[in-house]
Amino acid sequence: MSGAVALEALDLAALLCSRVCHDLISPTGAIVNGLEVLDESKDEETRTFALDLIRKSARNASARLQFCRLAFGAAGSAGAQIDLGDGEKVARGFIEDEKVKVTWNLPRVLMPKNRVKLLLNMLVVAGHAIPRGGTLTIDPIGEGEEMSFKVSAVGNYLRVPQAMPSLLAGESASGDPIDAHAIQPYYTGLLARHCGLVATMVLDGETVIVAAQ
Repeated sequence: MSGAVALEALDLAALLCSRVCHDLISPTGAIVNGLEVLDESKDEETRTFALDLIRKSARNASARLQFCRLAFGAAGSAGAQIDLGDGEKVARGFIEDEKVKVTWNLPRVLMPKNRVKLLLNMLVVAGHAIPRGGTLTIDPIGEGEEMSFKVSAVGNYLRVPQAMPSLLAGESASGDPIDAHAIQPYYTGLLARHCGLVATMVLDGETVIVAAQ
């Protein structure tokens, strides 16, 4: 049974912090492991492997931090604008890898920061539709400062996670409290409503579409 959920500001902040920590714990843990291997190993091949692990994990952690700063952080003062080109850069750094590719069909323009934050969060939501990899294609809806977005996900094992549409609507599909795993799609819906939009996630044939309009 679904029901509307309203989080206190402190709870929302705490859950978003938990989400950011969740994104960062894996690469930072790998850096620590690599340093421990360096300290303990005298074998040159093992040390080379450890250094490579540290470099890759440091780049990964940096990309995640840059993404989280724009997607969840203040990113400037109230009313600030963000270059969509900067949004593309952090999105590719965070999302693209050997399994997931991004096709970015948006112009490079300045947009209100909450619309850019909304887009980045929509990309994360759409990524849940392709757990085994695929392509995320971002297209504009409208133009100018009122432009909104459509993210199309295509890939193997395509799915719409059961709770996602309800969380985007500000509801809990099961009636359970919002936790750190559910906060990101819930926050995406909040951003959309703040921009005067409605965020949705639907299966359309062999494509999952996440849109805000």
